[in-house]
Amino acid sequence: MDVGRLEVLRELKLRGSVTAVAQATHRTPSAVSQQLKTLEREVGAPLTERDGRGLVLTPAGDALARAAADVVVALARAEETWRSYLGSPEGRVDLATFPTGGRMFLPPLLQAARATPGLEIVATDVDPVRADFAAIVPDYDVVLAHAVGPAPSWDDPDLLSVRLVDEPLDVALPVGHPLAEREEVTPAEIAGDPWIGVPEEFPYERLLQEIERVAGSALRIVQRFSDTRVTESLVAAGVGLAVLPRFTSGGEGSGVVLRPLAQLAPTRRIAALLRRETAERPSVRLVLETLRSIAADLC
Repeated sequence: MDVGRLEVLRELKLRGSVTAVAQATHRTPSAVSQQLKTLEREVGAPLTERDGRGLVLTPAGDALARAAADVVVALARAEETWRSYLGSPEGRVDLATFPTGGRMFLPPLLQAARATPGLEIVATDVDPVRADFAAIVPDYDVVLAHAVGPAPSWDDPDLLSVRLVDEPLDVALPVGHPLAEREEVTPAEIAGDPWIGVPEEFPYERLLQEIERVAGSALRIVQRFSDTRVTESLVAAGVGLAVLPRFTSGGEGSGVVLRPLAQLAPTRRIAALLRRETAERPSVRLVLETLRSIAADLC
């Protein structure tokens, strides 16, 4: 079996359509279809079938696509061995991050990258409403992702999930609030205040619902914003309370104090998602090691 055709089959599994595979691999859709037909002849079994106007993998195609991942990983390891023999990690690493993840990780990561000649990190911010960060992994080398609660798509065997840190989510109160001097606050104590919420499709909305459940009363949401910096400024102005991530919010001069939320103790899981074979590249391995080091310093 031709390795290139196996890679096309795996791309179809990851991306879901011939058109997407064609765009990602710089081929025409007809060329992708031809590669798949040739592979079917080689293995002697149907690997794809029609689903409406598109193609989906048959059970045999799905099994072979999973096996193809092992082949790609083995090739990546061989390339890593050769690059390690030739010299230090180098090349371009494309990284996607959500906004507050960028604030935490990008400055020290990019500073550290300067110490490695030939290493280039190109970072892109992604929409924080995107709950399924795994869906964009095929388009980047590393995706910094966060989740409040379960993230089943991170468990895909084709992906590697590198857990970086569990960041506490605290209640943000304005300086001078009656509860600001407390070590922690409870849902019942804060449920009566006005709140700065998030757009309803955001993961933090589930946490606000949990506060309502434990407190036994509905929260009065007076404003909704996706940008945590805007939310923090509104809390400081006394407009309402909010839930904010601990490592990138509050601090001296912000006008905001953060207090742990008793009974719930919410956190968000932050991880690096990538393809298994991508993790074999020396440049990516160095980026992962640096991200782990930065995460350790946060706690």
